Amino acid sequence: MQDYSYTAIDQNGARVTGRISAANAAEAMEIVAAKGLIPAGVRSGTDWNPLAGLLGGFLSGIKAGELILFTKQLKTMFVAGVPVLTLFEVLEEQATNPRLKRVVAGLQQDVRAGRTLHEAFSSHPRIFSPLYCSMVRAGEVSGRLGDVLDRLIRLLQHEHRIKSDIRSALRYPMFVLATLTASFFFLLTTVVPKFMGFFDKLGLELPLPTRICITLYQLISNYWPMLLALLVLAVVGLHAALRTRRGSYIKDALLLTLPLIGPVLQKAAMSRFASTFAILQASGVSVLESLGILAGTIGNSAVSQEFERLKEQLQQGRGIAAPLRQARFFTPMVVNMVAIGEESGNLEEMLRDVSSHYDEEVGYAVAAMSQAIGPLLMICMAGVVGFFAMAIFMPMWDLTKMVR
Repeated sequence: MQDYSYTAIDQNGARVTGRISAANAAEAMEIVAAKGLIPAGVRSGTDWNPLAGLLGGFLSGIKAGELILFTKQLKTMFVAGVPVLTLFEVLEEQATNPRLKRVVAGLQQDVRAGRTLHEAFSSHPRIFSPLYCSMVRAGEVSGRLGDVLDRLIRLLQHEHRIKSDIRSALRYPMFVLATLTASFFFLLTTVVPKFMGFFDKLGLELPLPTRICITLYQLISNYWPMLLALLVLAVVGLHAALRTRRGSYIKDALLLTLPLIGPVLQKAAMSRFASTFAILQASGVSVLESLGILAGTIGNSAVSQEFERLKEQLQQGRGIAAPLRQARFFTPMVVNMVAIGEESGNLEEMLRDVSSHYDEEVGYAVAAMSQAIGPLLMICMAGVVGFFAMAIFMPMWDLTKMVR
């Protein structure tokens, strides 16, 4: 058992604090709720470090998990009838991330100045996406903010899960590639020079792999400042090019066509499209506005431009399904399900089915990518090791034949 300090809201909407003993944070929340209070947060007496909290807040932004927790607390207290200003006071006090604490303080000031929740959230675009702000506005207009926040929480969790699955699948390949690159340069700059002088003294005719290694070593050792400058310029130029509209489109379109990564990204985009569109429709957001939101939040420039073309055709009086058939990156299943939903007037349910289907497809695609990348990485590693082995041992083999 350990001590926990808690902050909660009583039946009158007032904020109360106290201390309790519990085995863990989850049990502490249950004890607070059993008192007839609405728990806003609990904190162990031993898990707070001012220096760690300060550095963690400045070195990292607001993570997806923190945003999800913030939205959950916002929805819980709003549904419980807590006044908005009091609600933000509690959220500001419970925030452990200094940046989030400042954002919540800004939200409170905006609301106190007479701005709506949508306007307050929109003043922090780096934290709250257009999708987040649009759903808050839809909840305010419809008077169902609690229900809309509940759907928003599910959407944020859905996106976070898909991104986490893709990151987990790519973490091991990226680590192996980094290790392989480091090993290549280590062998090239440490092992090869030790044999260069020996081979030069013998006057052997060096094989091609050895000559390549020696040339690469000489380039690196003699021109490394120039090579480093060229690398930095190339990285900066590529980064600047990818930030342009055209460059971003080319990069994302190319990624969608790659053999292993492309299917994962396409299915993830279809899942995000269907789940987001379904929630926006259920929240009362118009189709035109939904397409505009999707274009800014789908996370892929190539797919975003398809939404912009869809929006233009929809403004001309055409439905969704017909222009969608002409879209390049949308799968036939998505097109057909949208067409059926549009004709039957049950578009929201069809989109939920599509989202559920592609959630499973993303899992299968990620697993298939992981299984296929492993052997490819082993082949690359064997190629690097074999190349250096040939570069070093082929001249030694020639020397052995000369001795014989």
